[in-house]
Amino acid sequence: MSKLVILEPIGVESAVATNANLLTALNNENIQMVQGCGGRGLCATCHVFVREGMDNLSPLSSREKRTLGVVTSCNAESRLACQALIQGDGVVVQVPSGLYVTESTNFESMIGQRAEEDILHPVSGEILVEKRKLITRSMISQLGNVRDKFTDYLNQASNI
Repeated sequence: MSKLVILEPIGVESAVATNANLLTALNNENIQMVQGCGGRGLCATCHVFVREGMDNLSPLSSREKRTLGVVTSCNAESRLACQALIQGDGVVVQVPSGLYVTESTNFESMIGQRAEEDILHPVSGEILVEKRKLITRSMISQLGNVRDKFTDYLNQASNI
């Protein structure tokens, strides 16, 4: 049986199977969500805001609570799309704007350009580079360090 999810701000409705996660609904509509941790609930790259229908999602797991606890933009409407299972109709989801730093981010191509959107930390969601800021070589070095630490973090989490 399928459930209806509404994706904001684009107003698209997506039908997904009961107990599928929110990430499935986003992927069904070609909304590109980075899955930095591979859907294990260890990072902020699939952080979304549930504007309506929180009761129609699975409860937060201890892992999801722990991860959301470090997300700087987290509020009572926050969920990780990879962890929130859809159990009823009427869920309205908003994807926060921004580009998360991940293992595959190509920083060298950004030097000398203005950031098209906020560049965000993959675990905390903290803004590392604000939208429209000129991206310098020193910023690229800092972003590369964040990327490397994130990769180390994921490798350590895999060993647990």
